[in-house]
Order: sequence, then C-alpha cells, then structure tokens
Amino acid sequence: MSTIGFIGLGIMGSPMAAHLAKAGHQVIGYNRSPERTAALVQAGGSAADSIAAAVAEAEVVAVMVPDSPDVRAVLAGESGVFDSARADTLIIDFSSIRPDVTIELAAQAVGSGMRLIDAPVSGGETGAINATLSIMVGGAADDVAAARPILDVIGKTVVHVGPNGSGQTVKAANQLIVAGNIALLAEAIVFLEAHGVDTAAAIRVLAGGLAGSAVLDQKAHKMLDRSFEPGFRIDLHHKDLGIVTSAARQAGIVVPIGASVAQLMASARANGDGSSDHSALFRTLAGLRFPTVITGERQCHACGPSTRQSRYSK
Repeated sequence: MSTIGFIGLGIMGSPMAAHLAKAGHQVIGYNRSPERTAALVQAGGSAADSIAAAVAEAEVVAVMVPDSPDVRAVLAGESGVFDSARADTLIIDFSSIRPDVTIELAAQAVGSGMRLIDAPVSGGETGAINATLSIMVGGAADDVAAARPILDVIGKTVVHVGPNGSGQTVKAANQLIVAGNIALLAEAIVFLEAHGVDTAAAIRVLAGGLAGSAVLDQKAHKMLDRSFEPGFRIDLHHKDLGIVTSAARQAGIVVPIGASVAQLMASARANGDGSSDHSALFRTLAGLRFPTVITGERQCHACGPSTRQSRYSK
C-alpha cells in the first residue's frame, strides 16, 4: 500500500481517489473547493488544505485537473509538487493535456529528482465510479510498472502506449473518436425524430448492430430525454478538440471531420452549454435549419408551398 497525495477531486478525481482509499492506500486529497474532499474522507482518506500538505509525505502524487495550465501550476508552481514532494516521488498525471506540455513537465520532474508518467483516462463519470476506466499510459517502463498497482485499482483496461506524451496523444485520438460519435448520434436522432420514428425503439435496434457503441449506450438516452447533467462537460471536450487540431497542425496532417466537430463543440459552448454534458451537442445540431438562398418571389420548397423567403432566410 502507498501513501498517495491526490490533487483534483472533481467529477472524475473524487471517485478515483475514493477507490484508492477503499483499496487500502493512504490517500491525502486536495481540491481548490474544500467541500469536494468529503467523499474521499468518507471513503477513509483525509483532506489537506494545500498542495504542499497533500504531497509532503507521499510516495505517489496523482493529479486530475482540467487543462495544461492547471497541471503546470500544480506541479511547477510556487509550493507545488516539484517544490514540496520528496525525492523519487512518482507522479501520475491523470489529466488530459497537450502532449508537448507533458514531455516538458516530465523533464522538469527528472530535474527535481522525481518521475512522471502521463495516464489520461477514458470512460467518463460512469467509468470513474465503477472503476472501469481505460487508461492510456506514457512514460518509462519501470515507472509504469511501479504505478501499475494503483492504475489497476481504478482502471479495467490499462495499456502502456509509449514514452512520455504518448498517453496524451492516444487520449487526444480517443476524444476525436468520441466527439465524432456524439455528433453523428445527435444527427441520427434529429433525423429519426424528423420522420416521426419511435426513437427509443430505433436506438435499441441500432445498438444491436454495427452502429452500436459505448457512446450510443451512454449518451442516446440523454439526448432522447433532453437531460444533460454533466458527466463530461462540453468545456472539457472543447479543450480536448483544441489539443487535437493543434497537434494535427504540428504533425502536418489534416483532420477534416475532427475540425468540423471542433467547430460544432465551440458553437455549443458559445450557446451556453459549456457546463452541460457533451451529449448536449445535440441541442446545437437540433437547432440547425436547412439554409435557403432565394431571390425575388421564388418559394422556399423546404418551408412549404405558400412560404416566401428573403435572400438569406433560414
């Protein structure tokens, strides 16, 4: 059993830290909103009032925060992990951030006498609660092996995918696939509803065929019920797609579908859905209408036989 300082107890981090405490690890948690430590304490862990206090005696530091600047602040900021943790501490970064930032921070960790692996996760809140996350791990083989007893507590599929930064690259690919699936699922439901089909029945049969997916299983009911309580927020998926498009440019490759979905996700965020579940992309797609460009007295065939439209009406 290890002493673990766990930084970031949000939707994902809280159940992950609780699983580690229930497994017998000594888990000391810190979160900027102190009330978020309650679930960890209830599971047998303890709460700290600063990053420095959480990591001072830790053998392992786990980080689960939203974005690259947050990870940089937690690790390299004043009184952060690099300043406060013991030499030879193993840092496991579960956050989803830019691969180049991970590589930079891994080098800084070595300079501070520590070790870092990137271990972003997929599976959403459900996977975190059920300890069935898929974890894509980047780092040195020995460090990954040392982290394995911890990773196995919270993940069902744990795969070492390469050196530092590789985990983040695979996670970016994961987010690209998930976003595309969500967008197409939303379009399919809009299509089915437009034709008056029993959508619940349609989803059942689609789930049994080649169209079936984890996205369909977990997100279709949210779209059908118009219920978008966050499991994974649009704000975060917007950030992840920004990582994808930026990394694609750096590699000199084109991701046209990914770029389109990134724009749709940005639109959903601009429309006020940033704090909603990423399945709320449905609202943006459902709100789109077939554009009609008409001159003079020509009718809009998409709007019915008696409707007249101006040049740029929708």
